[in-house]
Amino acid sequence: MSDYGTILESGAIRFERRLPGPIERVWDYLTDADKRGKWLASGAVQPWVGGSVELHFRHADLSPHKEEIPEKYRACENGASFTAEVTRCEPPCLLSHTWADGSEVTFELTPQGSDVLLVLTHRRLTPTEMLGVAGGWHTHLGVLVDHLNGRTPPPFWSTYAPLEAEYEQRLAAA
Repeated sequence: MSDYGTILESGAIRFERRLPGPIERVWDYLTDADKRGKWLASGAVQPWVGGSVELHFRHADLSPHKEEIPEKYRACENGASFTAEVTRCEPPCLLSHTWADGSEVTFELTPQGSDVLLVLTHRRLTPTEMLGVAGGWHTHLGVLVDHLNGRTPPPFWSTYAPLEAEYEQRLAAA
């Protein structure tokens, strides 16, 4: 299984990660505000169709290793927030919700022995959004893997920047 996202169709990318279970533990990292805040964005989730998902991004807080934010991303220095809407919810196996730009992200969890297969699919992305989303999800999922395995994640921005460059090449070749 490659860590890199796979382009499914125009405007859609898919990631797979094998995570230590059980499935309820991984589900908590998708729906509990504090746990989700450790790897993606904090904020409450109303786990039913039509419920809201608050996403408060603080990339600099995802690792105890502090670094300067690159100039290109200084607008995110104090965080960014938006509210999304749950479009599908089947605990503890499936959660879909909108994203600020009108796209939709789906998390699917499948038990595999003592592990859990996470399949994340982000759809309805413009070509411009695809680049940031691809590198962003890759980086955020790496932080999630580190937390679930009891490791300290590296700083966000110095991990994200080379991945963004790699995805720029991968997407141009697709």
